Amino acid sequence: MRRILILLAVAFAACGGDEGAVNEDIQAGDRFLLEAWADNWFAAYLGETLIAEDSVSITTERSFNAERVSFEGDYPLVLNFVLKDFKENDSGLEYIGSDRQQMGDGGFIAQITDTRTGAVVGVSDGSWRCLVVHAAPLDKSCERAADPLTACEWAITEEPAGWKAPSFDVGGWDAATVHSAAAVGPKDGYDAIGWDSAAALIWGADLEADNTVLCRVVIEAP
Repeated sequence: MRRILILLAVAFAACGGDEGAVNEDIQAGDRFLLEAWADNWFAAYLGETLIAEDSVSITTERSFNAERVSFEGDYPLVLNFVLKDFKENDSGLEYIGSDRQQMGDGGFIAQITDTRTGAVVGVSDGSWRCLVVHAAPLDKSCERAADPLTACEWAITEEPAGWKAPSFDVGGWDAATVHSAAAVGPKDGYDAIGWDSAAALIWGADLEADNTVLCRVVIEAP
């Protein structure tokens, strides 16, 4: 039976924490290392088993967190991710009622290293398959509405049953969209990790409207 060890790293957020640092508390002997940065939140699963969850709650505004987590597993690695941007309600907006009311934007980057060889064996890129399960607002002209829950529309899809199972077919999901650093504006813990040159910032096609995204990658043995 596969042994999973969860080690949650210290998070880095604009609301607190030591910017630019990454927790080095990695368990000796674990086979793989996951390094990830999210705007705003992510959870990672090996198949259906949770291996990492962003240590700053999704309800925290302006959390841009870097996490470094070691885990045990066997090839092929079936890795599933839940990615979320902060939103106050189903309208998809943040800072509602203030002069900063706006659509938020997301972004995620990850790399997986085989600690036995030191080789990066997987990175976030356009080969990942993703499904947007919360998109809002559908009409961006409602962004400044006084009552966005009345003025805005949204699309919510239930997570497919059993989607984390290795046997689940994600062939009908879209390819992840790669976004530039200029578009995402990564900050804080992002700069504390030495990213492989192939690792890309990904999300759904719309950085602003796509608020919750499910993604999968399968990493075969080198």
